[in-house]
Amino acid sequence: MSRYNDKPWLASYPAGVPHTVSYRAGEKPMHQYLLDNAAEAPEQTAYIFYGHAITWGEVGDSVRRLAAYLKRHGVVKGDRIGIFLQNCPQYIIAHYAIQMVGAIVTPLNPQFKEAEVEYQLGNAEAKAVIVGCELYPIVARVRDRLPGLEFVISTAYSDYLPDEPTLPLPQELAAPHEKPADCEDLVAILRRVEPLAETVPVDLWHDIGLMTFTSGTTGRPKGAMLSYGSSLFKTAASFLANRIETGNTTLAVAPFCHIAGMNSGIYMPVYTRSTVVILTRFDPETVIQAFEKYRCTMWYSIAPMNVAILNYPGVDQRDLRSLRQNMVTSFGIQVTEELAEAWKRLTGCQMHEAAYGLSETHTSDTFMPKERIKWGSCGLPMPGNEIRILDLTTNEPLGPNQSGQIVVRNPAVFKGYWKRPDATEETLKDGWVHTGDVGYLDEDGYLYFTGRIKEMIKCSGYSVFPEDVEALMQNHPAVLQSAAIGVPDEKRGESVKLFVVLRPEYRGKVSEQELIDWARQNMAAYKYPRHIEFRDSLPTTSAGKVLRRLLKEEDAAKA
Repeated sequence: MSRYNDKPWLASYPAGVPHTVSYRAGEKPMHQYLLDNAAEAPEQTAYIFYGHAITWGEVGDSVRRLAAYLKRHGVVKGDRIGIFLQNCPQYIIAHYAIQMVGAIVTPLNPQFKEAEVEYQLGNAEAKAVIVGCELYPIVARVRDRLPGLEFVISTAYSDYLPDEPTLPLPQELAAPHEKPADCEDLVAILRRVEPLAETVPVDLWHDIGLMTFTSGTTGRPKGAMLSYGSSLFKTAASFLANRIETGNTTLAVAPFCHIAGMNSGIYMPVYTRSTVVILTRFDPETVIQAFEKYRCTMWYSIAPMNVAILNYPGVDQRDLRSLRQNMVTSFGIQVTEELAEAWKRLTGCQMHEAAYGLSETHTSDTFMPKERIKWGSCGLPMPGNEIRILDLTTNEPLGPNQSGQIVVRNPAVFKGYWKRPDATEETLKDGWVHTGDVGYLDEDGYLYFTGRIKEMIKCSGYSVFPEDVEALMQNHPAVLQSAAIGVPDEKRGESVKLFVVLRPEYRGKVSEQELIDWARQNMAAYKYPRHIEFRDSLPTTSAGKVLRRLLKEEDAAKA
């Protein structure tokens, strides 16, 4: 126990990484950082959207005007306002305008369908929603069933596109969309409403600025309530730990609605006063062109994106060598030393695992020092962050290299689930978030994630974690991606079934049985997959995380 109280990871910090968090321009909400950028660097380019450049001064003015509109229409501190948009400049404006009036940002995934939109807006009791024109028909079909939804603001992406885009446009941007007649148009608001002069005062560490919906450890999605200070703390901690420079040119591809994409695309560039090249979705050619044209220096990516670029025809003749910092999340594909070496040969940049985290902690709970990488680990706890490992049965703290539940405590952890005190009590205990994740800390304080308690597979009495099987299977040269689930087994209780996406050059040349035989030789007898099914792709979230739950549901339905 004393080992944990002593924070052993601090001894592993590289020179220059502080043990505590300080703030680059003071302890104030992130929307104030944006308004300061607008006042102090009004002509500096803040965002580039397929060639349309927007300055900090323009963004700050738009934020103030939308904030004035929201306040005029009765939005007060604590109101929930939905954002249902693809990545775009309007998303930035909406996010900070909502927070400028003390209200709560409630992001909706642009992949949501009707039932999901109705559930989240209804559960959050949202007063308003800001929506893309192409997504508005979904809102329109549920609007009458949401009595608390007082008004809707729509926006067309074309309003922020240049006449001649400099990068290939995805279909949802290129296709024309009519502006809904029963909504207020965002651009019209920004043209006629006078800017709000003063922000609504907020208590940085107690008032809620963000409510992101997450399944948490169990059940249907719940609104995790995060304070205004949560985003400031995690942005500052990541800035210090990763030794990020100010004035970067950041490529933002990860969805803004997702907590990791929000931290990297919405908060960090404002904190560092950096330029952001915004893309609505990942496409290898578009990303490569963005690097070549705008000389992007920083990118938060998901490992399958890096793999797609490495496999892109002719990529070795393209120029991605402006990249200086690439933090990567291992969703679906592990960030291995082999992958990192291939990426470094192409770009000259040392990729590394981005961070361990979850919505309830505003993510970014760990960082990986580039000069002290441990492959397969999630890195070291961030400055100001504490991580413990608890025994799955007794909840007693465990020592180095002992596996148990990961629990996290820092000033950014959520205040609870919206109107779910029962779920809050289950997850948040004495300031510690009980993550439902299983892992261990090694003797140097590096965190290793080994699985989810609820996704754990029980084979002949042994605990098997899907991530462990997937990571081992990644050593087979034919396997591009895999996902493991448990299936019923009369003798063993459960057995592992593995869904595999083969590398293109191996398709039709390797059989399921060959992979099973290989796994038998390379994994413990209780662990290796007894069943393998080839897939062309695996179901994922918009952030690239493999949805094992859907695979399990599909398999159960077939059975």
